[in-house]
Amino acid sequence: MGLSYAIVPYITERNKMIKDKTFRITYKKSNGETVTRFGKWNDKCRVWTSKIGNALMTYYDLDAQGYRTAKNSWQVRY
Repeated sequence: MGLSYAIVPYITERNKMIKDKTFRITYKKSNGETVTRFGKWNDKCRVWTSKIGNALMTYYDLDAQGYRTAKNSWQVRY
């Protein structure tokens, strides 16, 4: 109760992430702009649900050299 069925695929995606392997992630920012970046998964990265129920994925952005969070919908490719 309280969680949408759409969040389930994102929660299980955490198990598919390969530590220290570079990937490409594509998602839409809050202003509607589509962003594609190179990222790396490490111990500080996570897939989680916000307090208001949004699916989130925090990853290390190799382009900006810092952590970023994708919200609700994203695609990861190795």
